[in-house]
Amino acid sequence: MTIRLAHRLQRIQPSATVSITARAGRLREAGRDIIVLSVGEPDFPTPEHIKAAAREALARNDTKYTAVDGSRALKEAVVLKFERDNGLRYTPEQVLISSGAKQSCYNACLALLEPGDEAIVLAPYWVSYPDMVRLADAQPVIVESTERSGFKITAEQLEAAITKRTRLVILNSPCNPTGAAYTRAELAALGEVLRRHPDIVILTDEIYEHIYWAASPFASFAAVCHDLYDRTLTVNGMSKGYAMSGWRLGYAAGPVSLIKAMTSLQSQSTTNASTISQAAAVAALAGDQQCVRDMCAEFRSRHDLFLMGLRELAGFDCVPATGTFYLFPNVEQAMRLKGAATDVAFCEQILEATGVALVPGTAFGAPGHLRFSFAASTETLTTALARLRTFMTA
Repeated sequence: MTIRLAHRLQRIQPSATVSITARAGRLREAGRDIIVLSVGEPDFPTPEHIKAAAREALARNDTKYTAVDGSRALKEAVVLKFERDNGLRYTPEQVLISSGAKQSCYNACLALLEPGDEAIVLAPYWVSYPDMVRLADAQPVIVESTERSGFKITAEQLEAAITKRTRLVILNSPCNPTGAAYTRAELAALGEVLRRHPDIVILTDEIYEHIYWAASPFASFAAVCHDLYDRTLTVNGMSKGYAMSGWRLGYAAGPVSLIKAMTSLQSQSTTNASTISQAAAVAALAGDQQCVRDMCAEFRSRHDLFLMGLRELAGFDCVPATGTFYLFPNVEQAMRLKGAATDVAFCEQILEATGVALVPGTAFGAPGHLRFSFAASTETLTTALARLRTFMTA
């Protein structure tokens, strides 16, 4: 018997980051010494006071369902977080707690998009955005940026991409995979364009908000363009800034009508996020934020070290990041030096020759690049650079 699978699966590809990490794991199980720089998660343990809150929740048997949209305690903690960190005022009814920021983004796409709609995705992009749009039966419209523009699009590019079918714009700042972050002035310029198109919703994914070190303070789109607040969905989560990737806890805040629609969808998929994770997230958001600042400082130190090392490699052209734990060098010259026809082939060469697992830029809509995660110890990063140096000079 042949099982007939849904046609929608033909629109998407398996996540490149997941696939490469899985292959690296198989090589490691086979005895290879593999350095995995393909994973997008902090290498730090979850801070102790957050784990303690989870243990306390278990001790008081707080293990039952919460409301689909999250516990009142966590939704109130999210409201306070937005006011404290971003100058944004929401009510608990404007907040949805999900099983990761990824689910919040997916819920939004399903709630907003229909066949014939378009969603603007800025490239380089996180690998899942275009496929989320496709799974919602809509068409992703890719707007490209390069190193010359600091991996950020202009207001003119955004205007040119908008059509009568545009329903959604997805903004990710700081950005995975480039580490680029939009300034207040740049966000204001994009907002000026969107102001002229009242039917477009803005999804701003700010999951890397706390891993940021530019001279100017982090800017949230809804705070900069407050007159667009009523059609902006701000997505965030616990995975990156609080080293809680496996806890699977994200949240979104925006218009009540959209939050209600996303909640309805979630009620028929995952229902509520893990009760224990929600209890831990309350402690994370409401507690001392020094742990967040300490992790960010360490990521910045690693960034500076790794950027210097990548720039010393033959054929690698790398611009600095202002956030996240990624660098995204252009390796077109390096590919020519090693006879690699594509960045995918180049990744394969590097993995086989050096045991360093990376993600090709093609996965992010930017062929000719590689994504390096520096969410690893300084010792590990130094070893990876030494292996790459030997590979490029062989």
